Amino acid sequence: MKPTVGDQQISYQVLSGRVLLATKQKGNAESALQLFMQIAGIDTYKDHVGAIFGMAAAYMILKQTPRARNTLKRVAKEPWNFEDAEDLERCWLLLADIYVQTGKYDMATFQLKRVLEHNQSCMKAYEYMGFIMEKEQSYRDAAFHYEHAWKFSGNTNPMIGYKLAFNYMKAKRYVDAIDVAHSVLDKHPDYPRIRKEILEKCRANIRA
Repeated sequence: MKPTVGDQQISYQVLSGRVLLATKQKGNAESALQLFMQIAGIDTYKDHVGAIFGMAAAYMILKQTPRARNTLKRVAKEPWNFEDAEDLERCWLLLADIYVQTGKYDMATFQLKRVLEHNQSCMKAYEYMGFIMEKEQSYRDAAFHYEHAWKFSGNTNPMIGYKLAFNYMKAKRYVDAIDVAHSVLDKHPDYPRIRKEILEKCRANIRA
């Protein structure tokens, strides 16, 4: 049943906007953006975290990244609270993603640490941290974060498994790299990249 007043109505509108965003279509993203802007235009809800994330996500679909970034900056240092926990995490992760894409790793790391401070099982945050450490050629630190991402993916995500094995290899942890490579191939035998680029190279290094 459609809510009609107050917070319930706003929650319904936010959910409706997210349904539109899920299509990833430009027209629907524009409609969702208008909906979220209407919510934020109400004085009581001008800082509504769900609406802020919705606006930013719509801007990303519309390829207006600077506007998305500026929108998310409003909650970059927002104190964590239980009621907005999921939306704050979404905002911080999206802002971190934008910073990663533009090479602003320190600013991305700040957002990711905020996520992990309140949700120590966030696979995506660990994956981003691993990516940043890898880019900085800190392979041991990258492996540490990819270990957690691999763990919280249930040891099933082949791309994360590949990244973990790669950073183990770069850190000269060849046996660990081989173990992860086997784990990936057991579940994804059609993932030949890890066999050629990780497994064979690690075996050669052990024999050398």
